[in-house]
Amino acid sequence: MNSGSFIFAQPWAMAWLWLVALIVIVAIVGLRKRRALLARIAEWPLLQQLIPNLNLARGWFRLFLGAIAMIALTLALMDPRWGMQVEQVPQRGLDVAFVIDVSRSMLANDATPSRLERAKQFAIDASEALGGDRVALIDFAGVPALRVPLTLNYAAFRQAVTELEPKGAARGGTLLGDAIRFAANKFPVEAKSARAIIVLSDGEDSEPSMPTEAARLAFAEHGVRVFTVGIGDSKDGARVPGTTTPWMMDDGQEKWSKMQDVILREVAVAGGGAFIPAGTAQLDMAQVYTDSIGNLERAEQEESVVRRQTPRFQWFAAAALLILLSESLICDTRGKSKVKGEQS
Repeated sequence: MNSGSFIFAQPWAMAWLWLVALIVIVAIVGLRKRRALLARIAEWPLLQQLIPNLNLARGWFRLFLGAIAMIALTLALMDPRWGMQVEQVPQRGLDVAFVIDVSRSMLANDATPSRLERAKQFAIDASEALGGDRVALIDFAGVPALRVPLTLNYAAFRQAVTELEPKGAARGGTLLGDAIRFAANKFPVEAKSARAIIVLSDGEDSEPSMPTEAARLAFAEHGVRVFTVGIGDSKDGARVPGTTTPWMMDDGQEKWSKMQDVILREVAVAGGGAFIPAGTAQLDMAQVYTDSIGNLERAEQEESVVRRQTPRFQWFAAAALLILLSESLICDTRGKSKVKGEQS
């Protein structure tokens, strides 16, 4: 957007013009009725003799000024803006990496519509509470992949989350430990603010002991706290959809998957974070984010440039006020006239 662009920040206020039009129409009808009433009393030449200071044209002029003033007020309500203000705004926040499991087991539908869709929705909901926190997105199954580097562009983050799918993983299986190590290494070494990893997963892992050790090292060596959100039923579980068959098969049996709450809790404890057992329930992840991570220490980050268009509504409001003051000084008569024959 260039500095000379013109916008109305509140275009909905244009609807007030309908009220202005209605008032003008009523006023026009009133002026016409007034003229018709005077015409009933006497012919115009006689009226000028009876009321020599009468001037109906001033009524129309007052109506014109009033209409212009109301239009100006409507434009002020529409909040016109042009010109650009550039400000350097310091940012305070955390660095947070969302690590989302995209393995086949995340397609189980015990958390409707699926564990993966629930994880994606949780990440999007949590992004509503980010404020000035920088956010990154990593998906993992066999191999972790960085989808969005640390950024304040929350729209890009949400778009990337919606595009996640199981086939985005390079190979099957789940290696949560690799994903935690990968995420911990993506934070700037010189960062002063707190750093956190939020894992959204069912906890199934090909190497169950590795995630806990990875979380412990991330916290001890990098100061990165690891939070885990367990998604899925930890008791009965659910069948895992297949690629060529309705359900994945394991030794001729349908493969079932359960949320591994024990592993996820151990990872969170080792990583200095917290375990959130979402299970199959809907959670207010924005509130969860605020409660679990909101108290972590925030530090000054790079200043961001904020561009704002300059509001100009006050010009139109001032014009309307001046016009209304001028209109109030105009009367329908020319002033007092002397009666014929009056002695000086």
